[in-house]
Amino acid sequence: MNLYFETAGIEASPFLVPFVAFCISFFTSMGGVSGAFLLLPFQMSVLGFTSPAVSPTNQVFNIMAIPAGLRRFSREGRMVWPLVAAVIVGTLPGVVLGVFIRVRFLPDPTIFKAFAGCVLAAIGLHMIHGLIRGRRHRGRSADEVEELFRERVQTDKTSLSAQGPPQVSVYRTAFNWIGFELLGHRFSCNAFGICGLGLLVGIVGGTYGIGGGSIMAPFFVSVLGLPVYAVAGAALAGTLATSITSVAFYHAIAPFYPEMTVAPDWKLGCLLGLGGLAGVWLGARCQKHVPANAIKWMLSVVVLVVATRYLSAGLG
Repeated sequence: MNLYFETAGIEASPFLVPFVAFCISFFTSMGGVSGAFLLLPFQMSVLGFTSPAVSPTNQVFNIMAIPAGLRRFSREGRMVWPLVAAVIVGTLPGVVLGVFIRVRFLPDPTIFKAFAGCVLAAIGLHMIHGLIRGRRHRGRSADEVEELFRERVQTDKTSLSAQGPPQVSVYRTAFNWIGFELLGHRFSCNAFGICGLGLLVGIVGGTYGIGGGSIMAPFFVSVLGLPVYAVAGAALAGTLATSITSVAFYHAIAPFYPEMTVAPDWKLGCLLGLGGLAGVWLGARCQKHVPANAIKWMLSVVVLVVATRYLSAGLG
């Protein structure tokens, strides 16, 4: 028996919706991504939800799903909090601008699909470029540290006195520089650069209906050469903050656009969020047992498949 979602104007199975959200978020959360960037195509292409309200509905999913994963990463000592702060400072202003762009310039679903396809294609190609290039950080590959991380985890599983996964330790936080250490290897990034990128990510995230983790996480890993086991939590935390801001802003401007549906469908968003809650929690728990490159390749392939579908629909 299907449920009717008034704001979205669609009917959908109450079992299919959370199941899809669970499957997507389980895999994507391992890479620091909630999965909202793949749920939006599901809502538009499968469920038929194409009004601007689909964007904030997607972010309701983020608000419900992400906290469980953050709790797991935090308990395991794998949250780089200064990096979280830099992401949030940069993305929040961009989200507000992105909401305006979505409502004013991209209300038509065909045009929006073309925009979404371009965004996803850029993300996927950038991820694959980083995987093939194998960028080095200070002469030492992050892949090497990620492999050491997994070896430590596997060793602890067979030990009677397991210490748990290695923890991240921040060794330097300055106005313009952030440094952290994992397994004795140091990594660093420019705080101003993170804020600047965050502004662009916020604009795209507010427009597309994602928190920005699907862009920020690949940037951390592919461009900055940071280990995915250390930055996944920061990417998810930034996504949560921007999603809360975006949903609140969509609600605030909804009365000014009575000719279209702008506010989120809370019933659909919460149902997606229930599946995402379980998926993100389990993904964060299992991440340390999965090879980092497998996570990155999986995300890259899925993103490019969805991008191709959207570009063919929006530009065809």
